[in-house]
Amino acid sequence: MLPPRLAKKPKRESRWRSQKHCNFVRSHACSVCGSDVAIEVAHVRLGSGAGMGQKPSDWHAVSLCGGPNGCHRLQHTQGERTFWDNFQRETNLTYQDMIDAFCKASPCANEI
Repeated sequence: MLPPRLAKKPKRESRWRSQKHCNFVRSHACSVCGSDVAIEVAHVRLGSGAGMGQKPSDWHAVSLCGGPNGCHRLQHTQGERTFWDNFQRETNLTYQDMIDAFCKASPCANEI
């Protein structure tokens, strides 16, 4: 006879979500090119612990411009590693520097 089944944990139960933090991120110019047009919240999977098909928590987000030629699209088409390596070469900042700056200045900073 089998022992009782264990209850499954909800998927991504540890993913922190905050519309307030996303609105804060979205209120800034593009973190890469400085554009102020069609700003989107871009979640960075590198170092987030999120796997393929999983969105990282909202803490792991930066502002990127959208649209067909925007930085957000480039992040996905180039691949995150290449995109953020190019960003670091051009700015001497890492994606983690940007994420940390947004988290520190966020109106939700006390929730970290």
